[in-house]
Amino acid sequence: MAKRQQTRRRRRDRKNIERGIAHIRSTFNNTIVMITDEQGNAVSWSSAGSLGFRGSKKSTPFAAQMASEVAAKGAMEHGMKSIEVAVKGPGSGRESAIRSLQAAGLDVTAIRDVTPIPHNGCRPPKRRRV
Repeated sequence: MAKRQQTRRRRRDRKNIERGIAHIRSTFNNTIVMITDEQGNAVSWSSAGSLGFRGSKKSTPFAAQMASEVAAKGAMEHGMKSIEVAVKGPGSGRESAIRSLQAAGLDVTAIRDVTPIPHNGCRPPKRRRV
């Protein structure tokens, strides 16, 4: 009978990061908040879908607020104090996500809009007739 090898899980060590970047990807269907260090290595992340919001509730500003609060708490555990914010996408959760990052206790030093703008690229989806 073969002896089962013990696999050793790597313990999460506390990084001591003072400054970072919060990448907020806000689409029409979801909001994803990822907080990285200045080199771009992920420190913490969260999304509206990972918090249990489903369907049309994922795209609400409240869901974006909750996602950014969870991501901010994870970043502050690693010693983060100030962040720059890079916002991408046209979704409804952009402003509420930034506001809740400030309310969580992180010092927002800059806000940049990094939404990619096509130079007449792909044809956009047709207008909805509701």
